[in-house]
Amino acid sequence: MRRVRHTVNGGPEVLFVEDAPVPEPGPGELLVRVEAIGVSLPGVRRVRGGTGPQPLGGELAGVVEALGPEAAGAGFAVGDRITGLCFGHGYAERALVHTATASRVPDGASAVDAVALVRSGLVARGALDAAGLRPGESVLVTAAASGVGQLAVPLAKLLGAGRVVAAAGSPDKAAFLRGLGADEVVRYGEESWGEPVDVVLDAVGGELLPRAVAALAPGGRLVAYSSGGGTVEAYELLAGAKSVIGFQMAHLVRTRPEDYAAWRDELWALHAAGRLRPAVHARVPLARAAEAHAIIERRENLGKVVLIP
Repeated sequence: MRRVRHTVNGGPEVLFVEDAPVPEPGPGELLVRVEAIGVSLPGVRRVRGGTGPQPLGGELAGVVEALGPEAAGAGFAVGDRITGLCFGHGYAERALVHTATASRVPDGASAVDAVALVRSGLVARGALDAAGLRPGESVLVTAAASGVGQLAVPLAKLLGAGRVVAAAGSPDKAAFLRGLGADEVVRYGEESWGEPVDVVLDAVGGELLPRAVAALAPGGRLVAYSSGGGTVEAYELLAGAKSVIGFQMAHLVRTRPEDYAAWRDELWALHAAGRLRPAVHARVPLARAAEAHAIIERRENLGKVVLIP
């Protein structure tokens, strides 16, 4: 089978395609014939500046070809169409998905629908839950045109937000963001981001993090789910009674599997009802994974970037 990996950290150019043996599913794992793979900013960042070459895992969707020990007890069978997280080599024609993160793709939905909706939607839904969003509160979403951001904007509305502000780096994204339901659109470089908000969902971090904290109203909460790091002045939090909360999907899977499952079902129900439709910016062949990473690095995407084996 073909897979994509890297042996040194760097830009998209370090990715290459190689032949590799089909992996054997271990306890609780499913061997999946991959049909679609989601590309994310954290994954791109790990290639460029990680602690060393790591397998390119992440969300994928496809058809179950074999079950490892204990996997059958989780209710899956050969031939099932599933989506889930791969913690090993996921940029591949065959990959392993643990049953704890796997779910069936409903009839009528495609593999591309699945990778654009489920993991990104769960991050957005989990971040809004971590923020303790209350009806009528205002929300600002950074990286609002990203795979997660473009679902966080409409989800905030569906969960009762009174005003949703979408933040992005380019003015070219304004029409797209308003089409998602954003009441206001701001650019990172603008002097003012408008009226302070109750909640910020931050997917950027780094130098933008202090600015995002400053955008909070007194008593506001920022949920950080990016891999961009950043530093916050403690006095800024104290003076405004503000909070910064970290959200991590892996922690949710381990500690709150019932919420993970319920929110996943909620996302599919909203999708089936036509109330939540993920945008797909590009479908890129697996062998051209470097192009997909370049799109993310240039922050060009309006929605999800998906690899097709």
